[in-house]
Amino acid sequence: MFPPELQPRAFRPHISSSVSAPSFPTTSYNGDQNPNPSPSSSSSSFYYGSTNSRRSSSIKNSRFSPSSFFHNARIAIALVPCAVFLLDLGGTPVVATLTVGLMIAYILDSINFNSGSFFAVWFALIFAQIAFFFSSSLSLTFNSISLALLAALTCALANFLIGVWVSLQFKWIQIEYPTIVIALERLLFACVPLIALTLFTWAVVSAVGMVNAAYYVMVFNCGFYWLYSIPRISSFKSKQDVSYHGGEVPEDNLILGQLESCVHTLNLLFFPLCFHIASHYSIIFSSATALCDLFLLFFIPFLFQLYASTRGALWWITKNEHQLHSIRIVNGAVALVVVIICLEVRVVFHSFGRYIHVPPPLNYLLVTITMLGGAAAAGAYALGMISDALSSLAFTALAVIVSAAGAIVVGFPILFLPLPSVAGFYLARFFTKKSLSSYFAFVVLGSLMVTWFVMHNYWDLNIWMAGMSLKSFCKLIVGSVVLAMAVPGLALLPPKLHFLTEAGLIGHALLLCYVENQFFNYSNVYYHGMDDDVMYPSYMVALTTLVGLAVVRRLMVDNRIGPKSVWVLLCLYFSKLSMLFMPSKAVLWVSAVLLLAVSPPLLLYKDKSRTASKMKPWQGYAHACVVAMSVWFCRETIFEALQWWNGRPPSDGLLLGSCILLMGLACIPIVALHFSHVMSAKRCLVLVLATGVLFILMQPPIPVSWTYHSDLIRSARQSADDISIYGFMASKPTWPSWLLIAVILLTLAAVTSIIPIKYIVELRTFYSIAMGVALGIYISAEYFLQAAILHTLIIVTMVCTSVFVVFTHLPSASSTKILPWVFALIVALFPVTYLLEGQVRINKSIVGEIGIGDLGEEDNKVATLLAVEGARTSLLGLYAAIFMLIALEIKFELASLMREKVVERGGLRHGQSGQNSSASVPPRLRFMQQRRASIVPTFTIKRMAAEGAWMPAVGNVATVMCFAICLILNVHLTGGSNRAIFFLAPILLLLNQDSDFFAGFGDKQRYFPVTVAISVYLAMTAIYSMWEDVWHGNTGWGMDIGGPDWLFVVKNLALLILTFPSHIVFNRFVWSYNKQTDSMPLLIIPLNLPSVIITDIIKIKILGLLGVIYSLAQYLISRQQYISGLKYI
Repeated sequence: MFPPELQPRAFRPHISSSVSAPSFPTTSYNGDQNPNPSPSSSSSSFYYGSTNSRRSSSIKNSRFSPSSFFHNARIAIALVPCAVFLLDLGGTPVVATLTVGLMIAYILDSINFNSGSFFAVWFALIFAQIAFFFSSSLSLTFNSISLALLAALTCALANFLIGVWVSLQFKWIQIEYPTIVIALERLLFACVPLIALTLFTWAVVSAVGMVNAAYYVMVFNCGFYWLYSIPRISSFKSKQDVSYHGGEVPEDNLILGQLESCVHTLNLLFFPLCFHIASHYSIIFSSATALCDLFLLFFIPFLFQLYASTRGALWWITKNEHQLHSIRIVNGAVALVVVIICLEVRVVFHSFGRYIHVPPPLNYLLVTITMLGGAAAAGAYALGMISDALSSLAFTALAVIVSAAGAIVVGFPILFLPLPSVAGFYLARFFTKKSLSSYFAFVVLGSLMVTWFVMHNYWDLNIWMAGMSLKSFCKLIVGSVVLAMAVPGLALLPPKLHFLTEAGLIGHALLLCYVENQFFNYSNVYYHGMDDDVMYPSYMVALTTLVGLAVVRRLMVDNRIGPKSVWVLLCLYFSKLSMLFMPSKAVLWVSAVLLLAVSPPLLLYKDKSRTASKMKPWQGYAHACVVAMSVWFCRETIFEALQWWNGRPPSDGLLLGSCILLMGLACIPIVALHFSHVMSAKRCLVLVLATGVLFILMQPPIPVSWTYHSDLIRSARQSADDISIYGFMASKPTWPSWLLIAVILLTLAAVTSIIPIKYIVELRTFYSIAMGVALGIYISAEYFLQAAILHTLIIVTMVCTSVFVVFTHLPSASSTKILPWVFALIVALFPVTYLLEGQVRINKSIVGEIGIGDLGEEDNKVATLLAVEGARTSLLGLYAAIFMLIALEIKFELASLMREKVVERGGLRHGQSGQNSSASVPPRLRFMQQRRASIVPTFTIKRMAAEGAWMPAVGNVATVMCFAICLILNVHLTGGSNRAIFFLAPILLLLNQDSDFFAGFGDKQRYFPVTVAISVYLAMTAIYSMWEDVWHGNTGWGMDIGGPDWLFVVKNLALLILTFPSHIVFNRFVWSYNKQTDSMPLLIIPLNLPSVIITDIIKIKILGLLGVIYSLAQYLISRQQYISGLKYI
């Protein structure tokens, strides 16, 4: 048996006999077979074909077909955890390096520079690996140089495989280098199991230790073998136009070859054993248990290999199905006997010996009969060997014997021994006769035996476990087992009775959640560091969750349960995982409630039409209300989660913001999947999410009447240890944060048209004034707490700024006359506010100094001057932001105006043709055009040209003032940093062409102010540095008689002058873009080299480096223009 996509048609009767359906042949060539049969045998000729046809079909089958890589999910299972593990080992340097590299790759890919993006990814991985070598402490971890080098090599290979995986995502590589892509795919499938196995084992051993490390290796090895070693067709081979012979898949179309498959098989069989011998070589023969470990680590993978051969895993040995079946039967029988015997010694008698009530040596015999007979019966049924009356009789007899022997082993009374025998008979009859009544008879009898076993062993014990008595726990266990046995039979009932299956599954899931929540989150279990003796480990929670999800998926695929039960079961099983992250007894049920409230839009509306809303409006409102109620119900758990994350009780603002944000996130599926066409729903959702984020960031004070403090929250906030642990923290007034929240929310409401300021001028005026007042009060209360008159000026400034920005973006009929005066008022308020701030503070300080001594007076003056300096710096920053905002708004409006002018001219030019073709415009598009024409403000393009000529001049003034203020801030804050000019000069890109200041300035010269500003700033600061270093306030003897200071000035001034030619030539080129001789930029490069090498001033050195870069850039740009001109000609 092979994978479904590789099975021959004879084994797939439900699939049409298409020539494109690939499969392995079921027979192989032997020595007595004729590879060229006679034409008389039509069937043989069809299957085998002639040598020429086989050669031609092989060529066709090997044909490359560019397509997407189909196995991304399969590769991600191994490489994504490996990447996370490597990032954890490397730390911040690796993350930072990789982030920068991937950002560069993304930018290059966004501009369609595919090769550059490819190399950027690889260089990012290379530099990240270099950073990993320097940041990780592998030598300290392993205390061995050889192991550290081996670990570093493994990490490098994993990094290389990640790069190979990323390379397969580039389509241009598939087109240009098809053979390399196929080789990379084979390399990935061949190496990923080996490298991922090493890193997975490394991670698990680091967490849980080396005691059972070989078994972890065995589990990972089997999983990776199943994922990557089962034969699969390459993603890059043509499958549509290939003519397969008899359903045979050519070996060239498989990803792995015979060599790789052989290596994977050897790794599966021998690596866990070798790993165990290497790590436990001193005790491998110390006991029978240790010896059984050796046999288990070899024969369990061997059994897995034999099972995998049913999916084609041993295709590289033989393709004869009869031979493979013989191999499975003979080797499987031997391996099964060895595994059963070793499990008896290693597990049964070692861990469950107290439940065996038969004296030796009879106990060994009965346990062997039970385990070996049960395993043999299950294996025979799985391999399809129970097919006739004789085999059915043997299967039934074996089931009866195994049931009776197992009952005797656990001490079942001899008088009632027919009970388990009859149960085994009915179970065998169910498998052989498909009798549903027999299965339910087995469930009834099996439930009785389970009940007896529990009562016989545990019922009389007076023990309390995890807060419950042992008798209560026994009841839960018996109920869970009975439901687990009944569900398979219920699933086979007619569709009308599937509700019984759903009820059984949900009941079992609820019991499982309750039991695991009791045992896993019981506080006494982990008290005083008893982590080694935990009653219910974490891996059991994950294991039961995965098994439950697998069962639900299988029953859903087979249509055994409905979508509503699938929804409930998925929510219950996924909620169990929350226990692994937060130790709280309520987190499981809270997570279940939240998932039940959030998931219906994802799971319950799949069968309706995709063209319209799958959910009716009233259903959307109902689900949103349910989400809000669920979040309110879970507020205490949200409080506990925030307290666990922050280490202290959260504030009311943080708690409320988290609840609002959670409500918004939970409503995203409702809006995105069912009401994506309703703009009001999207806008409201954005406001809700923004409100939650703002509450979390700002944490405003919440009135007591708005809050609900339960006993849990109140006790957490009234802890007497808070001050002793965290210290006394002075509270700062946070009420202004409400104003900032209101400003941001109002801005979002206006942008999303919830507030219709676009159409109502009066509302626009009130909105802009309210925004300015709120923002002015916030800034005054948060940063300037001294004078009321200063608060008034700041509020007036913010109101003027708000009015200017709003009415520039949405102009009215009279705004063109008023806005220049509003801007003039802002400019006039700048020096007044700046000077008044210091004067008022100094006057208050002088008044408050009466009666204070000289020493206190001096200290007060110093503190006042420092406060004035800090407040004035804040004012400079405020006005720089205001002027930047105004310049950006005007730049945006002018760009939009020019774009509309181009559209208008194009419309006039094609007006006549447009009239002729207007009938062909779709009705919806014609309606949108009419609607847009009806809502265009009265401030039209022609009126803008006549009355809005002030905008470029205002934008230039705002840009220049912003740039000047930023230079002043650079001097105050950084002392005149050289690097700051490279971040400040791009502000000049906001300059516009006007009729007053920049008449000849256009879009072609937009980079000229930036380059000139950088050159002039560095030259001026270099001259100032020379003056500051030499004069020091007096000339000294050096300048009088030609000492070293004179030589310093002359040398650096000459070197500064040598940098001028490159800057002058490049700035002229940036202004005009006129082509000059190609030799000019290259000839003046040497003039900058002495400035780079000899100078003593760093600014001159930067000018020299810039001169070299400018010259090279000018040469390359001119060269590119020349080549482009030749291509155009």
